[in-house]
Amino acid sequence: MESPSCIRKYFPDFTPAQVAQLQQLEPLYRCWNERLNLISRKDVDMLYERHVLHSLAIAKAAQLADGAKILDVGTGGGFPGIPLSIALPQCRFTLVDSIGKKVAAVREIAHALRLSNVQVVQARAETLPQKFDFVVSRAVADLPTFAGWVWSKIATGGHSSIPNGILYLKGGDLTGELKGVAQKAVVIAISDFFDEAFFETKKIVYIKR
Repeated sequence: MESPSCIRKYFPDFTPAQVAQLQQLEPLYRCWNERLNLISRKDVDMLYERHVLHSLAIAKAAQLADGAKILDVGTGGGFPGIPLSIALPQCRFTLVDSIGKKVAAVREIAHALRLSNVQVVQARAETLPQKFDFVVSRAVADLPTFAGWVWSKIATGGHSSIPNGILYLKGGDLTGELKGVAQKAVVIAISDFFDEAFFETKKIVYIKR
């Protein structure tokens, strides 16, 4: 397992408490991955680069306002929601997934990290009653399908550095998917923020509500 130095390289202003939480991720995910395949077993040795830093690209792409409400759809093993909740303690996170075992594990991870700004829910996003400032996710569906699921869950306006909307982590050639999205999408290259080779084809798609 690589050290969190790849995180500190890009986020030097993290507090000692945040650094300590990041350091806890490695043993927590190793423990849970032995019981449940939370993340790809071939990726577990690259947790900080391929999961944590990848998630934190969203924090580079936008400055989210204090009190912003963020919904992580299809959180799986807790990405991008867990790393973002460490980086942005002033924001409120709701992590949802339909798989009960994963929800239970992520809930325990959030509890172990003492993340008071995180709620983990077993549900489908479209069934949630509340609205959010941003919806984040990591490649759970093609873009048109995903936007259809969550569009009604996003409040208009907002006080962050960008208006409320979707911040979606996706890789590869997105040309075909973007043609199917009714709203205007902005594609942000994660390689603009991080210089590791892993991020050369990784993108954030921002869709304004």
